[in-house]
Amino acid sequence: MIKFERHINVSTDNLNLLELLAESCSEFSLSKAKLKDAINKGALWLSRGKYTQRIRKIKKSLQPHDVIHFYYDEKVLNQLPPQAQLIADLNQYSVWYKPYGMLSQGSKWSDHCTIARWAETHLLPQRPAFIVHRLDRAASGLIIIAHSKKMARAFSEIFENHHLQKIYQIIVHGILPDNFDNKMGLEVTEKIDDKSAKSTFYRLEVDQQAQLTLAKVSIETGRKHQIRKHAASIHLPVVGDRLHGDQTKKIPETVNLQLCAVELQFTCPVSQIDKHFKLPSQLSLSLTDLVNLLR
Repeated sequence: MIKFERHINVSTDNLNLLELLAESCSEFSLSKAKLKDAINKGALWLSRGKYTQRIRKIKKSLQPHDVIHFYYDEKVLNQLPPQAQLIADLNQYSVWYKPYGMLSQGSKWSDHCTIARWAETHLLPQRPAFIVHRLDRAASGLIIIAHSKKMARAFSEIFENHHLQKIYQIIVHGILPDNFDNKMGLEVTEKIDDKSAKSTFYRLEVDQQAQLTLAKVSIETGRKHQIRKHAASIHLPVVGDRLHGDQTKKIPETVNLQLCAVELQFTCPVSQIDKHFKLPSQLSLSLTDLVNLLR
C-alpha cells in the first residue's frame, strides 16, 4: 500500500494545482483520477499566511508563498464509511445516528469516513458541517452536527455549561447488584485523568444465564472513555470493550462495543424550545440479540 506525504512551496501564481501535485508525486505513477479522489476524500491542505485548511477544489487559485500539503495513504483512502442515518434536520443543525466504526473527526490523511463529512454530502440542501461533540469510533448513537460556525459556538456553550442531558445504553458482563435503589441508580464518581466525573447506572434488563445486563447510563461530565472506565471500575465491563474491558472474556471479533447514545435533551439555541431526541428501538442495543449471537 502506498503511503507518503508532500509539502510543496508555491513560488509563482497561475499554477495548476493538479499539475503541480502530479509532478510532485510522479514517482508513484498516480493517475489524475486517483489524485482527484484523494483530494475529494480530504487528503489535501493549503497553508496561506497563518491559516491552514483542508481544500477539495482542484481549481483553487494558488498564490506565491502558499504551501500545499498532500497526505496520501492508500489504505486509509480505500476505507468505506459506514452508513449514518438522519434522525432530524433542524436546518441550522441536524441530529444523526452514528454507527459503529464511523469516526467523529478526521485526520490529516482523510475525513471521508467521518459523520461530519457524511452529513455534509448527504443533506439536502447541502451545508457545511461542524462537530460539536464526539462519540468514540467504537461507540454508536445520537450525535449533533452544526451547520454554521455560529451554531457550533452555541452548542459548544450548551455542552460546556452542562445544559444538555445525554443518556446511554450499555450491555455489561455481570449483574448490577440488587441492593441498590434502581430509581436512584448506582452513582460512580471516580476521577478520570484526575478530573471530576460522574456516571449513574440503572438496570434495564438482565439475562441471568448469560450473566449480562442491559443498563442505562446518565453522565454529567464527558471525560474520555468515561462510561467504559466507570463500568470497569465497578467490575461490570462493557461487552466488546477491548481497551478497558475484561480481556479474559472470549468475545467474537464480530461483536462491537455495546455502548450507544440513545437520548439527547436540550433547549434549542434557535427556537428556545426544549428538544428531546430518542434513538429508534431498532437502532438501540438489544440484550436478546447479543445473547443469541454469543450462543
